[in-house]
Amino acid sequence: MKIVTIILARSGSKGIPNKNLIKINNKPLISFSIKASINSKVDETWVSSDSEEILKVSKKYKAKTIIRPKKYATDYATSESALLHFASKINFDILVFLQPTSPLVKFNDINKAINMMKKYDSVISVSKINQFVWTNNKPNYDINNRKRRQNNFDSYLETGSIFVTKRKNLLKSKNRISGKIGFLEVPRARSFDIDTYDDLNIIKKLIK
Repeated sequence: MKIVTIILARSGSKGIPNKNLIKINNKPLISFSIKASINSKVDETWVSSDSEEILKVSKKYKAKTIIRPKKYATDYATSESALLHFASKINFDILVFLQPTSPLVKFNDINKAINMMKKYDSVISVSKINQFVWTNNKPNYDINNRKRRQNNFDSYLETGSIFVTKRKNLLKSKNRISGKIGFLEVPRARSFDIDTYDDLNIIKKLIK
């Protein structure tokens, strides 16, 4: 059973230019997810990118690298297209998909997610929330019977930091998650990812 990690890190970024290499505590952002993966029980850690600079930095942190074709690295290309490209080139049984914009990921969370694959076809990291949520101007609760927040039903926020799936399921479904899906619950303090400079400032305060 071969388990590999793939970290997708394209060069284009609108919110924060060259985001995947931006420094946090004098370390490039992508190094945090690489380190977490290498310290976990995965067999190989890979970075897929269209950027020679990102691939060079990733090698420095002991990751294997694969060049991503430009057509899979545009603003409109899906992560799934890059995952399928990787699966067409590299052999594995279980795929751990990490995102470099989630630097708070821990190696023991990766290990827990892998262990859960004994019972599930895919596993995703989530954080529990019990706030009142409105979607399309509609609430997730009865406005005429408003419960106390702590008595509200649980909802789960997909953190985006960890996805695990089987290679055969990825190839069949063309999706990072499919089949019977398990939730790996992580603390809210580790659920943040970086899209904006505000996110970056929060992460810098959380990373020690």
